[in-house]
Amino acid sequence: MIHALSPQTLLLGTDSSALHLYDLRIPYSKVSPRPEQSHHPHDDYISSLTPLPASETSTSGFSKQWVTTGGTTLAVTDLRRGVLVRSENQEEEMVSSVYVGGLASSGTSKGEKVIVGGASGILTLWEKGQWDDQDERIYVDRSVDGGDPVETMSVAPDYLGKVVAAGLGNGKVKFVRLGPNKVVSEVVHDEVEGVVGLGFDVEGRMVSGGGRTVKVWHEAENNMEGGSDDMDMMDDSDDDQDSDDSEAPEEREDPKERKKRKKGKSKDQSGGQHVMAFHDLD
Repeated sequence: MIHALSPQTLLLGTDSSALHLYDLRIPYSKVSPRPEQSHHPHDDYISSLTPLPASETSTSGFSKQWVTTGGTTLAVTDLRRGVLVRSENQEEEMVSSVYVGGLASSGTSKGEKVIVGGASGILTLWEKGQWDDQDERIYVDRSVDGGDPVETMSVAPDYLGKVVAAGLGNGKVKFVRLGPNKVVSEVVHDEVEGVVGLGFDVEGRMVSGGGRTVKVWHEAENNMEGGSDDMDMMDDSDDDQDSDDSEAPEEREDPKERKKRKKGKSKDQSGGQHVMAFHDLD
């Protein structure tokens, strides 16, 4: 994997557990294209790389530290000092990671965490600066035969609150609200292929990729106009949507009609999908 840490610094994580740092200001040499630095934060291949925000005293504003996951460990590496710390063996493969700031702070918590997606459908929360062991766990997928891996993650736009979108190996994208630490909604990218890429564009639309398809998601028009009783994709309301016993029989929704409505949830009143898909991208 590759990541631009700054306009002049490029990070390259390899399957051999090496983490190479290239300084783009140094002229490229075909004879000896060696990296400026090389580190080995893990014993296994590097599965994810997440930069940490620059410190308040930074003059450049660019990140100089980053978190990597590899095998069953998490590590923090510094641009100037090398590998700073490596976590204890978590006995579970770590697959993806993302940084989230602005959370509620209390006690020793500063409101900054790194969220790590595991191979069995579990998110682990790591308090920034306390890298020895995980802080909390969130079960995203509870399949009977073991959860599907959280292949990729992305932080949702701020106006949606502290929400992380998690792309799973079963083709689903689940939305996890931090604080309550629970899954609040989900959509399906593909019925067969897993989600390998996930992000949000400048307009707040989610973009998902997996298999040979890329999809661009947007909010349903009837939801934005208030003309539908469908719940919003990010809604975490605990209100009971079913009728209670005091409701008149004729007002209760027939189960078949409810199932039919749920199947058509991704369509607007004109029958169009709320997702723009690009298929067969060989």
